[in-house]
Amino acid sequence: MQVPVSTDPRIERSRAVILEAAAAHFLRRGFIAANVDEIAAEARVSKRTVYNIFGGKEQLFREIIGNAIDTAERFSTDIAVELGEAADPEGALRDIGVRLASLVFGGRVVPLRRLLIGETARFPELAADYYDRAPGRVMRTIAQALERFRERGVLDFHDADEAAEHFAFLVMGAPLDRAMFLEEQSDLSEIERRAERGVDVFLRAYVGARRARV
Repeated sequence: MQVPVSTDPRIERSRAVILEAAAAHFLRRGFIAANVDEIAAEARVSKRTVYNIFGGKEQLFREIIGNAIDTAERFSTDIAVELGEAADPEGALRDIGVRLASLVFGGRVVPLRRLLIGETARFPELAADYYDRAPGRVMRTIAQALERFRERGVLDFHDADEAAEHFAFLVMGAPLDRAMFLEEQSDLSEIERRAERGVDVFLRAYVGARRARV
């Protein structure tokens, strides 16, 4: 889906500044009102440079969503390793919960999701790909880690996918719902505190259930 990456450092620098300018432009203007001439001007490159590297507005939009997917996949890979190696599963889950909330609320995840949802009819396959490889992959990674913790006797539940959903909602569910509809600045410190409290509730439920059975 993405344009092959060139090894020319000058082109790579141009790619980076164009993508940064384009992301801000799309979030400000939306897809339909976005204008390649304006993106080029904001990136301080020529319009020809934008078209030579990306081919046009649609490919730029796809690249921006692709970058968001890449970020989610890197996060999933990182937490899979950390949770798989965790000597203290409860502490690891607290850390992951706070980091997940920080990733979602501390950057462009929420506004990009709003933008993509608004363009789902135009880019249905891109929206499906984003869902599967970004939030979907993160949830699968968490479910797999929780299942390993269950096998180790750390947690007690019947369905790992359901437990992962409970974890994610307790960490950021209600704030995420509000953020998707209301364009308000998130208080990241409060988001992180709420995430910590959410993980504590999750652990009391699932560790408590294990202890109650012992």
